[in-house]
Amino acid sequence: MPSARPSTRRPRRLRHTAAAALAAAAMLVTSACGGPAHRPDDTDGGYRLTDRTPAASGDLDSFTWSVYAEPTTIDYAHSFDFPPNQILANVCESLLRWNPDLTTSPNLAASYSNPTPTTWVYRIRPGVRFHDGTELTADDVVASLRRNLDPETASVWAYPFRNVQAVERTGPLEVTVTLAKPDSSFNKYLAAGPGTVESAATLAKAGKDYGNPQTGVNCTGPFSFESWTSGQSLSLKRFDGYWNADLKAKSGRAKFVFLADPTTRVNAFRSGEVDGGWMVPPNAYKQLGATEAGTLYFGRSTTVVDEVVSNLKGPLGDARVRQALLMAIDRKGIVKAGAGGVGEVAHSLTTDNLWNDAPAAAREGILKDVPAYPYDPAKAKALAAEAGVNGQKIVIATSPLDSQTTIITQAVAQAATAIGLKPQIDSLSAEKYTTLFTDPAAREGIDLFLTFWYTSITDPLDVYGSLQTGSFSNYGNWSDPAFDAAVDKAVAAQDPAEHAAANAEAQRTALRELPWLPLYTQPVSVFMGKRITGVQPSIAYLYYPWAAEIGAKR
Repeated sequence: MPSARPSTRRPRRLRHTAAAALAAAAMLVTSACGGPAHRPDDTDGGYRLTDRTPAASGDLDSFTWSVYAEPTTIDYAHSFDFPPNQILANVCESLLRWNPDLTTSPNLAASYSNPTPTTWVYRIRPGVRFHDGTELTADDVVASLRRNLDPETASVWAYPFRNVQAVERTGPLEVTVTLAKPDSSFNKYLAAGPGTVESAATLAKAGKDYGNPQTGVNCTGPFSFESWTSGQSLSLKRFDGYWNADLKAKSGRAKFVFLADPTTRVNAFRSGEVDGGWMVPPNAYKQLGATEAGTLYFGRSTTVVDEVVSNLKGPLGDARVRQALLMAIDRKGIVKAGAGGVGEVAHSLTTDNLWNDAPAAAREGILKDVPAYPYDPAKAKALAAEAGVNGQKIVIATSPLDSQTTIITQAVAQAATAIGLKPQIDSLSAEKYTTLFTDPAAREGIDLFLTFWYTSITDPLDVYGSLQTGSFSNYGNWSDPAFDAAVDKAVAAQDPAEHAAANAEAQRTALRELPWLPLYTQPVSVFMGKRITGVQPSIAYLYYPWAAEIGAKR
């Protein structure tokens, strides 16, 4: 295996393009299964979450699905965004599975054990075949996981492997991972992109061409790669040799069409040109909630919309100013005007459902034990004045992506003015905005920018680990020794109670110091036309084979 240590580079949580700005988060409370979304309106903003849409009545020849942007690749090591992941989830599989209810279960690993604090042993499921007909072995698992350790691969999933010392074949169907120190999140990540398994022979043959439109991928999922027409669409076909009878594809084909313009996507939903799509534009919720062309659903998620404080040397370097700014932002107004009334003010950098593994006795207290920042412009202005705010300039980066982004930026600028700052809005192209997440030089002179931050595991550590000193996604270079120590404790803690307590300690510090300002959460949205059904609306669609469950509607 590669001798070099994996980079601690943390992937950005969102490629911030037009529809990516529409991504959002979940509430903890869910509704009865199978119910469609309530239509949002100006009186109550009512909506409900759906665990499962009505089951399919039969199979389909094919269905079409809209994606807001074309993937640059479907190589799992370079896929950390909504477009490639929602496609790959149906083609490639991981050792474990992240389920729509946000639990984790065995998958290509039929079982696993943790015989020592630094050893994980995975027993590979026998009889599984790749799409080319070859059989899955431990060698394929080793080759796939090791790619995340190889600097030449430059995997976006290097961070979850930061404590990995070795990935070794210890039997024909057994793989052992040895860690340098205990890591409570490592095994959880193997239910997402980091645990993806590809044919070792395919990886070796394709080399740097792996995952492009010509080569595609060769995995074990319910669909196989069929074709990719650049600029137009990508097609999958049902894999009849799929091992899991419960998730055999109900459709013979799934065609993903690339529709960048939000209005075009909405019109395609209404006309039936496409059968469905994730990430519905919020300004179309009412329209699609009332149409007879299909049904709009909302589901659970793990995303929080945040303003990232990217300059701690300017006026926002004082925590009191950050606190004042958050208290001056009309977050309820943003939810109503920008998110179609569908969402909740965020009181943390995590959604409540990330704490599901915490002991029940402690969970309620953890969720309540956070600093409160109610909307209070007068109190906010007084606090800012106490901190010395007197007309200093701050720069808020944005991009002309959609109405939601514009409304958020204007509300933040209005709040900054209210506490005595002088905000300047810098509008960047979508491409330049994306570099804010990857290039420190691009963030020079920027005080605030927006992110829609989702997690890939059901653990607050996925968020708080991103804010440790030196982490790639710690965009403002915030540093707090007590916070770092709490995160380290959470990483090392295997006991659920100790793990939750350490995460809670990190959360209290982060919410007191506010390196990021939490704005609101909002559920996953999905529209399905009148001829299809079966999806389980959940942020897990990024890793779970959701398309396999789509079939004919009664």
